[in-house]
Amino acid sequence: MAIKKEEEVGGGILETWLDKHSSMYNKATKHPFILSIRDGTVDLSSFKRWLGQDYLFVREFVPFLASLLLKACKESDGDMEILLGGMASLNDEISWFKKEAFKWNILLSTIAPQNPNKDYCRLLESLTSPEVNYTVAITAFWAIEAVYQESFSLCLRSGSNTPAELMDTCQRWGNDGFGQYCCSLRTIANRNLLNAPEDVLRMAEEAFLHVLELEVRFWNMSLGEM
Repeated sequence: MAIKKEEEVGGGILETWLDKHSSMYNKATKHPFILSIRDGTVDLSSFKRWLGQDYLFVREFVPFLASLLLKACKESDGDMEILLGGMASLNDEISWFKKEAFKWNILLSTIAPQNPNKDYCRLLESLTSPEVNYTVAITAFWAIEAVYQESFSLCLRSGSNTPAELMDTCQRWGNDGFGQYCCSLRTIANRNLLNAPEDVLRMAEEAFLHVLELEVRFWNMSLGEM
């Protein structure tokens, strides 16, 4: 069945998919690892495992975002400006990981990517291909960023018991500014999905689901579950 376009459903295609796949999205954004941070019961060894693995992931994230910028250049100057903001923040993000690793006595040079991380990075690499449609890539990019924003913002809400030493981590991705950035990405993705042919819609939805599955596996890995 063909998916209804934005003007027919009163919202974007992403909103349709979020409703359709709400169970999987909730697994990714309300994972036990995140809930343990919010509740103040997190095992710090799990946090350290996440920190080291996510540092490796972010380094692989750079070429993916660079390839997305190249695609955006051919699509929309406005999109490119928003994505450039994300690219500019990555240098600061990598520096932040290094400072956090030092604080937690983590030697980043000794960390090897675990299988869920490898699989996630393989997805990123596959999306850098020039043959991958911009709409598919921007949908995946939004999903990656949105899961972190929604997950860590949960740890900042009233009533949470997030440990003080983890507040900086939660604020990095859970803050309102990053939330607005994710809203901008959502608008871009919805606009492109609105005009996409059926085969591109199918591939974009598959990419969205693949991101959610890999996010769950990444959180599981952080808890020591493979």
